[in-house]
Amino acid sequence: MSVVYRTIREQIVEQLRSEVLSGEIAEGESLREQKLAARFGVSRGPIRDALLQLTQEGLLIAEPNRGVRVSGGPSQQIQPLVVETRRRIERFALETVFDTLTADDNRALDEVLARFKSACEKGEMKEVVERDLALHRWIVERVGDADLLAMWLQVIVRMRLRYTRHKTLLDSYREHKRIVDAIKKRDRPAALASLEANIV
Repeated sequence: MSVVYRTIREQIVEQLRSEVLSGEIAEGESLREQKLAARFGVSRGPIRDALLQLTQEGLLIAEPNRGVRVSGGPSQQIQPLVVETRRRIERFALETVFDTLTADDNRALDEVLARFKSACEKGEMKEVVERDLALHRWIVERVGDADLLAMWLQVIVRMRLRYTRHKTLLDSYREHKRIVDAIKKRDRPAALASLEANIV
């Protein structure tokens, strides 16, 4: 299996994205280049690029003379549309690759799922969000289409992942395990149904 290397900017983007989606960085909170540069131990260049990307994705809002702050997410009016759009993208991705999945893919999914379980057991929300998104991103990336991934990212950053519907974080893990188990069994209807049930 090939190793994916991410640039410093990409690593910062993924870190900040997961912190916003998990609520660790609150809605309306300002993000300062100098403070973030000190935190990540980098110059302000990669920070500026990361903030620009997250602004273009819609996760942040840039205002003249006020800097960058976390957006409020979609309105209640369009939230159902956002959820349905994400379901359609991920369903399309899974249906596209389903018949080409291999034993190597099974192992990759097991690895992603194991990391998600560990995060849930530790109860670290930022890592839970990272591992949750990593599993869904794996499905989308497996298609190998950059435009599809870009579309998915545009949608995912407009959602706030709701773990409060579960009694424990491990309930979320078990929900994702049903997706992976069905994929590994090559049970297409169960895999698609489990995937759609997880996206709310």
